[in-house]
Amino acid sequence: MQGMQQDQACVPARREWCKRSGLFVAGLGAASSLALPGRALAAPAAAAGDLQMLNTALGLEYQAIAAYQVGAESGLLQKPVLALAVSFQGQHKAHAGVLETTIRRLGGTPVAPRKPADYGFPTDRLKNQADVLEFAAGLEKGAASAYLGTVGRFAMPQLAKAAASILGDETMHWAILLQALGKDPVPAAFIA
Repeated sequence: MQGMQQDQACVPARREWCKRSGLFVAGLGAASSLALPGRALAAPAAAAGDLQMLNTALGLEYQAIAAYQVGAESGLLQKPVLALAVSFQGQHKAHAGVLETTIRRLGGTPVAPRKPADYGFPTDRLKNQADVLEFAAGLEKGAASAYLGTVGRFAMPQLAKAAASILGDETMHWAILLQALGKDPVPAAFIA
């Protein structure tokens, strides 16, 4: 119960932090065209704001990769759930790769990844598989909510399209994790 309360407390805090910093994470499908060799990006004057949002998103992708690593190494996940966590981590790695390439193509410098211990994950409260799933579901829900708030904030339309794509991906992650917990995978008609 305490772990669930922590996750619920983290989601609004993360959502607010992401809103302030302009979170965006490029979806692999929609954003893959941004990273194609030889394809130039037309960067408007407002690209500096886009770069800031992209770097914030990259930092959060690194956080997601680290979180799934912590879950995978916890020894608490059964084989099918471990495979799911590794799959989601792989998608976050793909997102990070596209973000890094996009940031460079726009003339920016990608942020560096941090060590898992630097994120302050509640590892002391992860006692069983359900705790790990609750933790991951809370992060995915917070990410989906944050992406929703940024879709229309990009100067470059390609980036807004990619934000919408990754919103869908994060929402699917959240729904699957809720299903794995035995909860309603679509608890509301809208996300906030």
